[in-house]
Amino acid sequence: MAGNILFRAGDPVISIFLVAAGSLQLIRVLPQGSRLTLQRAGPGAILAEASLVADRYHCDATAVEDSILHVVPLRRLRADLRDDPDLASALTRHLAYEVHRARAQAEMLSLKTVAERVDAWLTLNDSSLPPRGRWRQVASDIGVSPEALYRELARRR
Repeated sequence: MAGNILFRAGDPVISIFLVAAGSLQLIRVLPQGSRLTLQRAGPGAILAEASLVADRYHCDATAVEDSILHVVPLRRLRADLRDDPDLASALTRHLAYEVHRARAQAEMLSLKTVAERVDAWLTLNDSSLPPRGRWRQVASDIGVSPEALYRELARRR
């Protein structure tokens, strides 16, 4: 269900989650209380990949919308990766793709203007904005206030 918490920072890592449908996000609460989105995971994504090599989660995971997850016990996945080179290769490809996306996100956040950040976000996301109800998430993704994003989008009309 939307808003449900899957795990919290500090919880032990027991499973890895594959998103079959819906959307989840990883959030880190910063010392001053603001929330930083570290990952938005939709269908086909692995949620919190770094958990493969961690004892505890380093952030919170919440459902953005109703979602369907495949839960894979961490012990089983680690054994399967040792025994199945094709699975290990597929995971390596996935992780390389996620590194690429993370670098693109960092590059986007280094841009100075809201317009440049919106353009970069659109390039990363197939040139289309989500429905209006999700624009706050886009603002969070690009590191601007919702109001700044709304002004930029209004200017483009």
